[in-house]
Amino acid sequence: MGSPRYLLLAVVILTYFATVLANVTLMLLIFLDTSLHKPMHIFLFSLILNGLMGSTAVWPMVMNILLTNSPLISYEGCLIQAFFIITYGSCNFSMLTVMAYDRFVSIFKPLQYHTIMTPKRVKQLLFLANVGPTALVLFQICLSSQLSLCRYKVNKLYCDNVSITRLSCGGSHAIKNRISNLYGIVCIIVIVALPMVLIVSSYVKIIMFTFKASKTARKKTFDTCFSHIIVFINFSLVTLFSLIYNRLSAYLPGEYNIVASINYILVPPLLHPIIYGIKTKEFRQRFSRAWRKIAIRQGV
Repeated sequence: MGSPRYLLLAVVILTYFATVLANVTLMLLIFLDTSLHKPMHIFLFSLILNGLMGSTAVWPMVMNILLTNSPLISYEGCLIQAFFIITYGSCNFSMLTVMAYDRFVSIFKPLQYHTIMTPKRVKQLLFLANVGPTALVLFQICLSSQLSLCRYKVNKLYCDNVSITRLSCGGSHAIKNRISNLYGIVCIIVIVALPMVLIVSSYVKIIMFTFKASKTARKKTFDTCFSHIIVFINFSLVTLFSLIYNRLSAYLPGEYNIVASINYILVPPLLHPIIYGIKTKEFRQRFSRAWRKIAIRQGV
């Protein structure tokens, strides 16, 4: 049994290392290149940072479990992990909503873009997209922490709010469980369903606009929005998959646990630098320029 475990450990380490390296490289490129200090890239920086937070909340712990063969976590540690994982998903949707708004303004109000997307407005949007969902999630975790536990085994690769509430007692404690579940449903509506509706409606309008635009404008619009649409579709699908799995996990084989975890936590942060770094011409040009400068300094 040891050999497959260490093989899986090697795969997790390599994948996590590749995720961190690729994302940090893209973040450094945005931070150091002043020509990339635009609203869209600032929002992307926040999206990437959030993805790294989600990955780091899970995979180092998984590495430790595989290395020590001791799948134990304290209740406090479980609550903290759940907070970061739920915050990761919530802030991802809010940031994708902000990015969709940015693209909407740039396409439908190009002459007013810089008067609308001012540095002050960018800071306000960043604040709302990160602090708002974080506050909602923090209150959710506070509610969950008040539940009395009668079970102590989490049947998932990581802790989340659904896993914690399933450990709680029934009977006289059921009212707290119902309140926590009801608040969780409200949170899903506010930080998942509503952003999805806003994003889809904005991109539908953008796509309808491209049908009426010239071929040049259509190509420019496609280049501008392609990466965002792909990232949104990918994260929406893995989130829906994760939500469905949470409701059916008791009836599904354990292998689906790993698939759901990888799809939700590992895949999106790994895809961000690939989609934006490779598919976006501006990033490719800046990266090539930075690489040439490094090569010249090293005398290569």
